[in-house]
Formats: sequence, structure tokens, C-alpha cells
Amino acid sequence: MSNIARRWFLQQCGVGLGAAAFHHLMGATTAPTDPLAPKKPQFEPKAKNVIFLFMAGAPSHLELFDYKPQLAKFDGTLPPADLLKGYRAAFINPNSKLMGPKYKFRKVGSNGVDLGELLPHLGEVVDDIAIVKSMVTDAFNHAPGQLMMNTGAQIFGRPSFGAWVTYGLGSESKDLPAFVVFSTGKKGPSGGNSCWGSGFLPTVYQGVQFRATGDPVLYLSNPEGVDGQLQRESLDSIQRLNRMRLDVVGDPEIATRINSFEMAFRMQSSAPELMDLSKEPKSVLDLYGADPAKPSFANTCLLARRLVQRGVRFVQIYHEAWDQHGNLVKDLKKNTEDTDRACAALVKDLKQQGMLKDTLVIWGGEFGRTPMVQGGSDDGRDHHPNAFTMWLAGGGAKPGLVLGETDELGFNVTKDKVHVHDLHATLLHLLGFEHTRLTYRFQGRDYRLTDVHGNLVPALLA
Repeated sequence: MSNIARRWFLQQCGVGLGAAAFHHLMGATTAPTDPLAPKKPQFEPKAKNVIFLFMAGAPSHLELFDYKPQLAKFDGTLPPADLLKGYRAAFINPNSKLMGPKYKFRKVGSNGVDLGELLPHLGEVVDDIAIVKSMVTDAFNHAPGQLMMNTGAQIFGRPSFGAWVTYGLGSESKDLPAFVVFSTGKKGPSGGNSCWGSGFLPTVYQGVQFRATGDPVLYLSNPEGVDGQLQRESLDSIQRLNRMRLDVVGDPEIATRINSFEMAFRMQSSAPELMDLSKEPKSVLDLYGADPAKPSFANTCLLARRLVQRGVRFVQIYHEAWDQHGNLVKDLKKNTEDTDRACAALVKDLKQQGMLKDTLVIWGGEFGRTPMVQGGSDDGRDHHPNAFTMWLAGGGAKPGLVLGETDELGFNVTKDKVHVHDLHATLLHLLGFEHTRLTYRFQGRDYRLTDVHGNLVPALLA
């Protein structure tokens, strides 16, 4: 035994160790070639699926959710010096003058919630949502902020929230990906594909981006001269080789490859049916403001419901248009015109379908906007990590709740602060996981979505 070389041990025994780790990862009852088979969470969940409406670019809470009469009163004046001590903004001089809300607020719902006039449709479902007005984050630029909200870290390489959910729960759909991503608006998120990536998790858990028109993913249609039987026979031959290799090395990426090939084959029939919104009743299309002939945020919200209805575990829609350093009055109105009706319709539709109790809907961006003005025309706000607003609906979130408070200028949280890590811990709880126990071993230690942080927010639970 003393004559066995170290190189031989690493080359040969590493295979066995890798295979053992892979089979442990997949679980004793899960077929090694089906890493997305449904899995039970750690305890009985409230939510089984997630739809995350990500308003990339950071919506202004001061025009939409957080009514501040004092900010209007002191419009055009300098903020108090002690308020800005140690404060760091992304672009503006912190001593820029205060800017009052550019739109009016009104009271809505049974509890008289203050809501911006730009959100008339959301006001119709305000009793069904939980509004968190006390969010804080560590990042004040877009890419780090979006990564923080989606992966729990400001650096690239960590698994996204959606990847953690599919890793923990698998999928109930055999014909569609477990994690589907759409991008609407002017461009994609600043954080790029890492916002829905799998990081160091096997790549089978990453998000699959769908297009809003045509084939949802490229190359779903067979090339000329290739029929279904030929494709099936070719795929079977490839899969036999992949399984032989998997049995030898136990590499999770081979299982990912097997799953991807089979999924692509099944999607050739399932995806076109999914994307055909013309089959929806006119009343539903009108509810969302969806037009099957024109790509839109409304269409993707309706598609999100259809995906969840077909067993997809996690759907995320990125609408990148909310970065109003200037032209706030015009652009914020455009943003809400594009999204408000469909967001509210999604809540209404899920409720009518009996799906809201099992589907967790999340709305929000990466941070908030400053109470101080940016832009020469007094019509813009800078990035602001100290306070912003998000809302949740369904999936065990407490309906009708307004959680948290900010100071009279909307600058700092003064009550019930909720850090991004706390939000992640709470969302995982609703999905049946204690956040410190949903882990993955990587580079010698156990990683989790909340890293070494995060506390459950019991007030958000129904």
C-alpha cells in the first residue's frame, strides 16, 4: 500500500468520492439522472411556488409607497446635517436639496393604506398583499444591489434565490424547466445572468431564460429533414453514452446534461402550447391588459401564472426601467402604466384560480431612491440603500399588513428594519426551510442563501 502514488489516489479514488457525494446530494430515493425530481422541504410549507416580479433599477418608494408630508413641506431645502453623517451616495453630493413627492397619495383598502396615485390597480388588491416599508440593503449600485437581492451577496458566483429553491424542492413539471426567467423593459438587469445563475450549485438548478415572442427558447423547432422518430433515436443513443459516463465518474454536470437534453425534447411540444395566450378567455386577457400579438410585461405575468399552473417551481420577471436619476415624473408614470395593472391582475387571477395560497408573489427592486434631488431640472433621485419598499402576496404572507416605518423624510428606517438577509430567511421559511439548514458544501464549508446572517420576520407570516 505504501507504493501507491498520490496521483493515482487522486485520479482513481476521487472518482468514488465524487460519485458518493453526488448520490448523497441527489438523495437515496431520487434517481441520479433526475436531479429535479420533487423533494420534500424540511417542514410543511405555506408556499409551493414563487413568482418574483423584479423591478430592476430601483423604484422610488417616495412616489409609490412611503407617504412623507414633511418631505413635501421641506422641498428645496437642505437636509439636516446630522442625518447625512457618514452617509454615502452613489452619484450625488449628499448635501443636495430635498425633493418632495412628485405624485399624490391616496388611502386605499380596508385599513386606509397610503398608496401613490400611480398604482390604482394595486390599490384594488392592497388587502391581499403585505407591504414592507422598512427594507434595507448593503449595496448602493445596481449590479451589486441586484446580486444582493437575488443571491444574498454582492459578488458574482453565488447561487440565486431561484436556484436555491429548485435545489431544495425540485420541480413538479416534467415538460418545462423548474426555474424560468423573463426580461422585459428597456434592457436586462445590470447583474446579468448571475441574477438567476446556479453559482456553485449544479447548473441544472439555474434559471432558463424564455423569450417573449416566437419560440420561447432557440432551436425548439427541428431542422428540415429531422422528424420526431429520428430525433428520439439520436437522443437515446447520446443518453446511453452519458449514463455510462455518469456511472463511472458521478459528475453532477452529466446528470444536468441528461436532464437538459430530455427537457429540450419534451419542450418542443409543451413550450409552444404554454406560450399560446390566445387560448386564454378574453376576460383574463383584459384583466392583465395582455395582447397575444404584442410582447409586454402583462403577457409575461399571465405566462407566469400559466407556468406555475403547469408545475414550474420558480418564475422571475425582470423589468429594467426604474433608474430615474432624471425624468422621474415622465418615466415613473410610464413604468407604472406598463406594470401596475398586470401585477394586480396576477394577484387577482391567482386568487380566482385558487392558487394564491400556494404561490408566493414578490415585488420589488434592489434598493430605494434618495429624498434628495438629482438632475438639473429637479426631476431625479439617486440610489438609496437605507430604506425602500417591497410587497408580498400569497404563499403564507400576511395579507393587509403594512410593516415598518421610516423617518419623516423617508431617509432611514425607524421601526421593524428588514435586511435583505432577513427577507430571504422569511421567504425560505414560507417554502418550508429553516434558512440555516438549507446548505451546500463548497470549498470546505457549508454555504447558504443567507450566508452567516438573516433572521426570520414573524410579523410577515399569516
